[in-house]
Amino acid sequence: MLVLFETAAGYAIFKVLDESKLQQVDSLYKEFETPERANKVLKLKHFEKFQDTTEALAAATALVEGKIGKSLKKVLKKIVAKEAHEQLAISDAKLGGVIKEKLDISCVHSPAVAELMRCIRSQMEGLITGLPARDISAMSLGLAHSLSRYKLKFSPDKVDTMIVQAISLLDDLDKELNNYIMRCREWYGWHFPELGKIVTDNLAYCKTVRKIGDRTNVAGSDLSDMLPEEIEAEVKLAAEISMGTEVSEQDIANISHLCDQVIEITEYRVQLYDYLKNRMMAIAPNLTVMVGELVGARLISHAGSLLNLAKHPASTVQILGAEKALFRALKTRKDTPKYGLIYHASLVGQTTAKNKGKISRMLAAKTALAIRYDALGEDTNAEMGVENRAKLEARLRQLEEKGIRRISGTGKAMAKADKYTHKRYASCLKKKKIPDKILLTKMDLSNSEVKVYDPSGDSTIPSTSKKRKLEEMEEPEDAEPTTPAFKPKKPKKEPVTEEEEPESAEVSEEAPKRRKRRRKTRSQRRQLKRKQKRKSLKCQ
Repeated sequence: MLVLFETAAGYAIFKVLDESKLQQVDSLYKEFETPERANKVLKLKHFEKFQDTTEALAAATALVEGKIGKSLKKVLKKIVAKEAHEQLAISDAKLGGVIKEKLDISCVHSPAVAELMRCIRSQMEGLITGLPARDISAMSLGLAHSLSRYKLKFSPDKVDTMIVQAISLLDDLDKELNNYIMRCREWYGWHFPELGKIVTDNLAYCKTVRKIGDRTNVAGSDLSDMLPEEIEAEVKLAAEISMGTEVSEQDIANISHLCDQVIEITEYRVQLYDYLKNRMMAIAPNLTVMVGELVGARLISHAGSLLNLAKHPASTVQILGAEKALFRALKTRKDTPKYGLIYHASLVGQTTAKNKGKISRMLAAKTALAIRYDALGEDTNAEMGVENRAKLEARLRQLEEKGIRRISGTGKAMAKADKYTHKRYASCLKKKKIPDKILLTKMDLSNSEVKVYDPSGDSTIPSTSKKRKLEEMEEPEDAEPTTPAFKPKKPKKEPVTEEEEPESAEVSEEAPKRRKRRRKTRSQRRQLKRKQKRKSLKCQ
């Protein structure tokens, strides 16, 4: 068996002298306690030294990516291919698959091989002759620095880092600008308080203060460059009747210097915003189209990088930035938040309060697709983001119009107006008895499908309740009056036709009989219960 061992100085190929000792993995380290004992197990067959640091860096990067470098390929063809029957022990299984595929050399990777590599590393100075320990350490240090510099230079996250830093600086500038402007307004307000109410724009306020200085100079100064004519006239009028206190020239100088700082920071903020906008359109164009450059940059900053953000599902993207509210809701068993940083997107801001949750959920789903396309896709266009945004805007209009939809498919059949069916008319059709109240068209009753409209639905007079109708049916005409538990109300007299009189008479005769039978059965049950109770008492 041959062993491929990678070092910072070059590739070493060892020949295993006693393969039986590799089977004892737990006690293999004892064979490498001294260089003499290690040489009895392994023998150096070939050592391919790197020419310079560039070659070593190329070989190291190829090994990290699981590829075969030029120097490694040369060594394997020169040494290992001659002994094709021998197996090659390697430390990386992925590299072994590539060697097997390209050079048709059988490779071995197992726990015993990993332990053997560790033992070789401990006695590397004794096994590899002609290479001092100082040179090996210097080569290792140089290769480590070169490899770290290479990874940092070609890191896929380095552009995301610029966006994260830019959005963080933008937020810091906004905070500082607010503090400076508040201080400037409060400071100059002691001298000219009316100016703060007339000029509401912060940048225009600072430019005006820097231009006029003392309020007595307002009459002779031209403010047309920074203020409209109407506001300029109001400022000049207010300066004549101002209630502010007098300040010294040194105070005005300090206030003017503060105004200069505010103007400079504002101009730098505009420049930084343009830089961030361009970087976002270059790195994540679909995400920028969906939620805007500021919200997209904050999402990337919160996740750490664009690749980390692409690993999040849509549900996480939706509430990203509202973690504190989420865990508080889970702890108190209340409703979880519907949106986080995505709330500041323009699509969510356009909707009404009741539809914000729906739009934020749909926007998060489409945004997650856009993020993955930007992070893992090869194209850099924003076509997918534009299409998804158009779909969301159409859905938003549909929600705002109260969900009016076209009726299609089975909905058309359900939307057809059914023919009106009246209960009394249907029962009359079955009995083939048509009362005079119901008007019919000149059609055959058995084959007719036309239903007559019931006009009682248009009446505002309350109809008699079902309970009262039952009482009317159950009250016998000739029966003896019993002592009721409550006094029944007198039913309203309705005109009865001749055809309905025999039916009502039959019903009135049958109703008391049924009532009496029910009362007998109930009394019998009560008597049986009483007898059972008496028997149980006698037995006791």
